[in-house]
Amino acid sequence: MYPEDRVLVGVINRQRDFERAQIEHWYRVPFGQAPKGIHAEYIAFFFSRAFKDLNGGIHYYARRTGVELVRRRDLLPDEASHPRANALYHKIQFGELRRKDPPVLNSDRRGVAFIYTTWDRFEDARVLADLYSEADRYVDRVFHALERSGVRSQRVWEAERAGSGGAAQLHIPCHDGIVIASTVGARDDAIPLTVGPSVDAVQAGVETILKAVEAHGGPLTSQARNE
Repeated sequence: MYPEDRVLVGVINRQRDFERAQIEHWYRVPFGQAPKGIHAEYIAFFFSRAFKDLNGGIHYYARRTGVELVRRRDLLPDEASHPRANALYHKIQFGELRRKDPPVLNSDRRGVAFIYTTWDRFEDARVLADLYSEADRYVDRVFHALERSGVRSQRVWEAERAGSGGAAQLHIPCHDGIVIASTVGARDDAIPLTVGPSVDAVQAGVETILKAVEAHGGPLTSQARNE
């Protein structure tokens, strides 16, 4: 385990999915949630309200051992009639589940989908906010501000790009290409975002992005929340 090792936190909503994780040692991620692949050395699990005592916390993690692209119907043959049966998923394989003690709790009840973080943050974390860098928190706030403006974007966490500069980014599909906004310096292919804790800093980032989106022909679609 190294401080810079990447950790992907996924959500488990169903008892039978946790049983598969315990017995068969795999977890699925929709391809659309990670179209560029799974870049993490560890996988950790946040439990939903279906788990009573485990509800609202990250209680288990494991070392990733492999990943492959599989259709849902092949992963879950007993759910062949599911509406997404033909959809592609990343099947993440991992070793023995280990307890996270103490667990990472969702004290401010924030919405949880997938979180990328680093091993040093994960090891020390007590609440979900501890998993995010300042750049990630900033990008998260800009993401939601853009969402309220009706602009669809995709977050790229700092840890997800640990091997290529460590920038937190936003990608916005437009009619004339993709607008990329990055928290690391000015680059030819990205709008620089100055990380700051204030509302004004977030608004400045949003306005810069919106101007770039307009120059690229406008957003492809209206914002829809990640599922």
